[in-house]
Amino acid sequence: MIALPDVQAAAGRVAGRVRETPLLGVDPGPLAPAGRMWLKLEQTQHTGSFKARGAFNHILAARDGGRLPEAGVVAASGGNAGLAFAYAAAEVGAPAEVFVPETAPPVKVARLRALGATVVQVGTRYAEAQDAATKRAADTGALFCHAYDQPEVCAGQGTLGLEILDQTGGEVDTVLLAVGGGGLMAGVAAALEGRARVVGVEPETIPTLERALRAGRPVDVPVSGVAADSLGATRLGDIAHAVATRTGVVPALVSDEAIVDARRFVWEEYRQVVEHGTAAAVAALRTGAYRPSPGERVVVVLCGANTDPSDL
Repeated sequence: MIALPDVQAAAGRVAGRVRETPLLGVDPGPLAPAGRMWLKLEQTQHTGSFKARGAFNHILAARDGGRLPEAGVVAASGGNAGLAFAYAAAEVGAPAEVFVPETAPPVKVARLRALGATVVQVGTRYAEAQDAATKRAADTGALFCHAYDQPEVCAGQGTLGLEILDQTGGEVDTVLLAVGGGGLMAGVAAALEGRARVVGVEPETIPTLERALRAGRPVDVPVSGVAADSLGATRLGDIAHAVATRTGVVPALVSDEAIVDARRFVWEEYRQVVEHGTAAAVAALRTGAYRPSPGERVVVVLCGANTDPSDL
């Protein structure tokens, strides 16, 4: 479980290590017919996604607490979290080993190696890579870095929420963001608790949040579809479920077709290249899966851009 003080501590820890990403105002139109809206361009963060925030917080907290071993760090990732942990580890001078599914996009694998990480490809699902990474960390004594279900990781992602409050002067009602394992959602919801609602958008083919809220606990779901490379967690994290339940996160589901359309829309209208998973948040607005009220002030998080733009 995490709360606002954890996010505030993370903000102090990662200051100067992560970028303050831009907030782009959206003109009245098809995406924002009823109120004020902004796009949070978090895809311009180091390594191309929000994950750098949590990676730095986790690794720096371990280093500052004397818990960062010579063996360095071991992470499991569909791609983006691995990139972030590899980058953060390199910045603090620690070796990194990243386990990814065999289905991970080649562009992400190549970038991991370019950052100096040792890459091990295992299985076809994130869960298989995570099991292998957990065993490797236990065998070597390395710091295990979970992609989304560790307190320091979630609190680090929440610094994005504090940044949104600062950039909007606190004048925000709702933040829409994509959900996979839920680390970003958990951090932002904790940061905004009592200030703004969070809407967690996910593909119909990977409904980790919706199923967890319905069941009252995280449950395994099938993983498939166009966004599986970045939102392919088998289940919602325990921290994410606890924070979502406590803060009243609103779930929304979108189809693969809507995600593909939204990704192309973001490029055509705003010249922003994003992943399919990222586009889910925009798809919720374009399909009516989430409908803002008149005058509602909405921030849509564009959380990642590690993608091949040739199919836009």
